Amino acid sequence: MPSAISLDRGLHRGLVDGLYLEAMLMADEARTYFDGDGVKEDGVDDPLRRVAFACESLKVTTRLMHVIAWLLSQRAWQRGEIGDVDLSDEKYRLGHASQSDPLLIAGFPFAARALIDASHELYDRVARLQDRLDRMTISLAMPVANPARALQDRLHTAF
Repeated sequence: MPSAISLDRGLHRGLVDGLYLEAMLMADEARTYFDGDGVKEDGVDDPLRRVAFACESLKVTTRLMHVIAWLLSQRAWQRGEIGDVDLSDEKYRLGHASQSDPLLIAGFPFAARALIDASHELYDRVARLQDRLDRMTISLAMPVANPARALQDRLHTAF
C-alpha cells in the first residue's frame, strides 16, 4: 500500500483544521440551542414533538461527534501518532450517522432545522473527503502502466 504521505500534507492539514473548527463551533451551537432556553422559546411543548425533538438533537450530536472523531484521527495521522495503514482501520473511519426525516423536521423551529441541515451538510462534506482520500490512496497503490516494460515482457516471452 502506498504511503498516505504522498498526499499534500499542507492541504490536508488546512482542510482538517478548517473542518475541525467548523465542527467544534457547530457542536457548541447545537449544545447551546438544544440544552438551552431556545427550545422552550421555540414552542416545542407537545410531548410527542418533544420526543422527536430530543431524538433529532441526539442525531445532530452523533453526526458531529463522528465528524470530530474522524478529524481527530486525521490530526493524529498528521502528527505521526497513527500510521498510514491505520487510516483504513474501521475505528478511524467516519462512523455511520442516521438521517433525519425531512417530513418530521419540517415542523421544527427554524433554528433547529438550520442546525440539523448544517450537521448533515458537514457530515456529507467529510464523507466526500474521506472517499476522495480513499480514491487517492487506491490510485497511488495501482502500478503505473509502463509500455516499455510491457513490450520487453512480450519480446522476452516470444524469444
